[in-house]
Amino acid sequence: MPPGFQSTLLLTVLLAIGLVFFLRAASKDRTTVVDIQSPRPPLEVLEGLSHWLEARGWNRDGGDAERQLLRFSGEVSASRPLAVLLSLLAATGAGSFALVLRQLAPGLYAWPLLLIALGPLAGVIYIRRAARTEQLELRLLEETSQGGSALRLRAHRDELIAIEQELAGPLELASDGSLLSSPI
Repeated sequence: MPPGFQSTLLLTVLLAIGLVFFLRAASKDRTTVVDIQSPRPPLEVLEGLSHWLEARGWNRDGGDAERQLLRFSGEVSASRPLAVLLSLLAATGAGSFALVLRQLAPGLYAWPLLLIALGPLAGVIYIRRAARTEQLELRLLEETSQGGSALRLRAHRDELIAIEQELAGPLELASDGSLLSSPI
């Protein structure tokens, strides 16, 4: 095998590995738990959070009065432009691999170029795995000694960051700040 083909084959295999890892990461569960406090009364904080969540498309999904728990659910959709980009990248990688195969085995003629048809499969896999129902839980913890409220939120990391950024002022929410300082 000529040296030029080895490097092209290596880069093509690395492209395929990167695509597989990206598809896995795009559908990975990033549910996180964070505790927040507010000097405001618990009812006011819960109502503010509920209205904000419902305005963003979340639906109340019941709760548990004994555990002081509210549940919300929402549909997360896949990004169509990202699905198209992934399909194009996969088709390009498959085309590169097909050209390497064609050079290594000229007797295959143009048959390896049919691998390009597998490109849209990456977009389909992404759309199926990324579109899902997310859950968000609000649990009222014991009241603080100053008369405020303490909540435990369990949700997707991005939603918790949005809550912390958008409601920190109006509801005077405060957490340890770990969500905003994390590099992930």
